[in-house]
Amino acid sequence: MSLPGIAARAALVPAGAFAVHQLRFVLAFGGAAETELANTGHSYLHSMVPWIVLLVGLSIGAFLWALGRAVSGQRSASGRTLSFLALWLVCATCLVAIYCTQEFLEGLFATGHPGGLEGIFGFGGLWAIPSAVAVGLVLAAIFYGARLTLDEVSRRCNTLPRAPRWILRPPRPCDVVLVAASPLVRGWCDRGPPSAR
Repeated sequence: MSLPGIAARAALVPAGAFAVHQLRFVLAFGGAAETELANTGHSYLHSMVPWIVLLVGLSIGAFLWALGRAVSGQRSASGRTLSFLALWLVCATCLVAIYCTQEFLEGLFATGHPGGLEGIFGFGGLWAIPSAVAVGLVLAAIFYGARLTLDEVSRRCNTLPRAPRWILRPPRPCDVVLVAASPLVRGWCDRGPPSAR
């Protein structure tokens, strides 16, 4: 897998981690989730949203670039990869690990945030696990679907007959021969007009 491909996939993970975090609070506190987020030191997350949107945009751009390469036949079908269920399990596990790390660090540095296991899994924190499973399913579907799409486009475009290179090149203009106009055409001649009698 190329470095841009890895970066494109990794760029979606912060969006997934943010979704798990916010979904956990919505499931635990319902309509009071915003108040609880502000009281427990999570107000800094709002400043992260533009950066997450930027990463998602870069990921979409990388997919479109890879799609263009697949259409032009510059991508071969991928070989052995994880099954969808294994990919889902990896995504969900990574999202739970990111959530636990984030809550642990918030317990250390954020004012008003409980520390230790209480800060991670207390006050409805166990909702992070089903949230990570659901968001992990979405991420796995995106990753798996993108790979299948690129493989199928590459397979179909590689089986189409290719046009010869001379057809794809624009035709070269023909040589132009400039003919000098005769003096009569230009309005000059050696004799005057015939006399009228």
